[in-house]
Amino acid sequence: MVRNGGITPSDVKRIFKRYWWVIPTSMLLTALLGFIATLVLPKKYTSQTMVLVEPPAVSQDVVPTVLNEDLYRHLSSMQEQILSRSSLQSIINKFNLYPDQRVGAQLEDAIDRLKKAIDVELIQPMPGSANRQPPGFDISVTFSDPQLAQQICTEITSMFIERNTATRMTDLKNTTDFLTQQLNDAKTNLDEQDAKLAQFKRQYLGSLPEEQQSNLSLLTSMNSQLEATTQALSRAQQDKTFNESLLASQDATWKAQSSGAPTTDTLQTQLDTLQDHLTELLAKYTPQYPDVIKTKTQIEEIKRRMAAAPDTKNPPAQAPTAHEPVQMQTLRAKIKQDELSIADLSKHQAQIQDQIRGLQGHVQASPMVEQQLKELTRNYQTALDNYNDLLKKQQKSTIAGDLEHQQQGENYRILDAPSLPAKPSFPKKSIFVGGGFGAGLVLALGIMYLLAMSDKAMYSERDVEHCLKLPVLTMVPGFDVAMVEKSGHGLR
Repeated sequence: MVRNGGITPSDVKRIFKRYWWVIPTSMLLTALLGFIATLVLPKKYTSQTMVLVEPPAVSQDVVPTVLNEDLYRHLSSMQEQILSRSSLQSIINKFNLYPDQRVGAQLEDAIDRLKKAIDVELIQPMPGSANRQPPGFDISVTFSDPQLAQQICTEITSMFIERNTATRMTDLKNTTDFLTQQLNDAKTNLDEQDAKLAQFKRQYLGSLPEEQQSNLSLLTSMNSQLEATTQALSRAQQDKTFNESLLASQDATWKAQSSGAPTTDTLQTQLDTLQDHLTELLAKYTPQYPDVIKTKTQIEEIKRRMAAAPDTKNPPAQAPTAHEPVQMQTLRAKIKQDELSIADLSKHQAQIQDQIRGLQGHVQASPMVEQQLKELTRNYQTALDNYNDLLKKQQKSTIAGDLEHQQQGENYRILDAPSLPAKPSFPKKSIFVGGGFGAGLVLALGIMYLLAMSDKAMYSERDVEHCLKLPVLTMVPGFDVAMVEKSGHGLR
């Protein structure tokens, strides 16, 4: 007797000993039912293929890829496109699938049935592999007709390969077009920055930082030229003043000679003038200076003339001279030449001074120009770097597109062609029969438990106490009836 739903080991032993035949009978019956189910249920066949993702034929060190899309996302996107309503409907129409469900609202049910029959599973990379991208994927199609399953699997595989090629080509084209547009914009910006920089250099020509050193050197040279020109102008003015004084003395002497007046005083005046001029020159220059030598020569000439002059007390009568002496004409020519030299030197001095002021302005403006030039140069360099970077990317994208056209880029390769299944994938006899055995065992245990629960017989002292609510006073030992009958002693 089972008390309060609890089964003791002795109860289990007794139940198994009495109803052991329930287990094999139940298991055999359920296994037979499973086997019959494999014969009755509609059969389905699964066609499978494996597609590998091959790396580019050309190393990425030679031609870097421009499409770094994750393969998981790429395959997921393609799977959504291939298993879309329009794609599946085209497959249904192509292979004339589900003819009784291709009209009206039932078309959606046919599309759902075909979508559930298609399975795409990524192949996981090997443990420890450096590349975490899946090396490929499996495609399986389950259908009631093995040939149709193979054809649909072939069609789905072809759609994956074609869609991958089309998608990559479209992405490369869009990438190239985008980079080309960005490159054109960058070139326009670069041209604008180049034009601004060139205009700035033309506007501030001479004040640029790279010209500062040359401006300083040129300014030093111009100051030296100004000093030399100033000295030359001063000498020319002195020569003019000296020649004018000589001309005035000679003119007075010539007039005196023409009127019969003594000339000694006039020569003495010229001599005093020349000596004063020589003193001034010696105060500035050495005795070897040309003007000093020239003045000394003139002094010697005047002294010779004074020594050769007749006695002034009884001067002989001379006829007046109608024309100026050659010396006076020469002095007038020298004075004229001095005037021209002074004018040229003054003009040249003014030009040098203007150039010096211009150079000084360039030098003073150089820091401000350098600051503005740095900003323009920085903007130009940024535009140039951006243009060069986009140009490299655009060239990479173009080369990658050429590789795709030549089918040398990353592509899909069918490792195993879609199989033609010889045995159905559903229902599988081993699974159904094995499941029948397992279900029979569970069912048998349940039946035996129910039998144990329904057995009200008393088999032990505790069963008696529990059932009668009275204590047991004595126990009748058990005996084997068969042994008694065999011994010839019957029960009386």
